[in-house]
Amino acid sequence: MIHDVSGDLLLSQAQLLAHGLAPNDDCKTGLALQLRERHPAMYKDFRHWCKTTHPKPGSVWLWRGFDGAGKQVRIAALLTQEPPQHEGGHPGKAHTEYLNRALHELKHVIQSESVRSLALPRLCTGVGGLDWKYVRPLLQTQLGELKLPVYVYTTYHKGVAATEPGVAETG
Repeated sequence: MIHDVSGDLLLSQAQLLAHGLAPNDDCKTGLALQLRERHPAMYKDFRHWCKTTHPKPGSVWLWRGFDGAGKQVRIAALLTQEPPQHEGGHPGKAHTEYLNRALHELKHVIQSESVRSLALPRLCTGVGGLDWKYVRPLLQTQLGELKLPVYVYTTYHKGVAATEPGVAETG
């Protein structure tokens, strides 16, 4: 079930966090930058993966690590945008077909990894440049029937933990 929530995604109690990126993204803005600063090993691993596998938009990369308190962290990068044209360049815009493929792959990751809860932002609507009215139906189609809570952080409030229905049973 998909729940719209307000708060800071980085304070989510969900078992898996997902966000949108481009292949070879430098993670210089928004949530990607916050995740890069919080989990530098994740960023290093992502860059290495991109350089060795040359991923295409529409795929998913899953990272596992630990936060400063020793709690396991799982983050999925959905490759929803065109890659930068050159090293250090800005990623291109997101495309609904890339988002749809990445969400479809994410659904398989969730099932194979036995994920019990998922949190994500309003994918592709910031740097990606897509309109939420096109993104929301894709989320519903790909993730709406999953038997786990999916928390969509529709409104950002820095430092505020959202009320995540069902998280006590799934976290």
